[in-house]
Amino acid sequence: MYNKVLVPMALDHGVSETTLKAAATLCSPGGQIIALHVYEAPQGSVSAYLDEDALREALNKARDELARKTAGHDNATTEIVKGRSYRAIVEYAEKYGIDCIVVGSHKPGLSDFFLGTTAARVVRHAPCAVHVCRTI
Repeated sequence: MYNKVLVPMALDHGVSETTLKAAATLCSPGGQIIALHVYEAPQGSVSAYLDEDALREALNKARDELARKTAGHDNATTEIVKGRSYRAIVEYAEKYGIDCIVVGSHKPGLSDFFLGTTAARVVRHAPCAVHVCRTI
């Protein structure tokens, strides 16, 4: 059992319920589940064309979606951070003393064999135990 379980959630993928259930099973009584969404800021000149209000609205929608997905998990809190997915997940785990990361993973495609998936990178670099939930 783990006291602090981190659940990275890509809100555009359908693995969040599976990973939250796994996290609830792995979390010790009185422990904490942290649902983390990482958003990647647009790079370079693209950011000059973005409307600040649109970005703020997108972040508010992400907060609402995280709250909806974690409803019913009394020991769950939500966080949104900016950065590259796997790096932000690993850095968050290091900074906040996470005991376990429960990450979802899709069936790998050809590009994943060359670049690697976020889940694979988290497994390689995490400072704690990592449980991977495979989706079909």
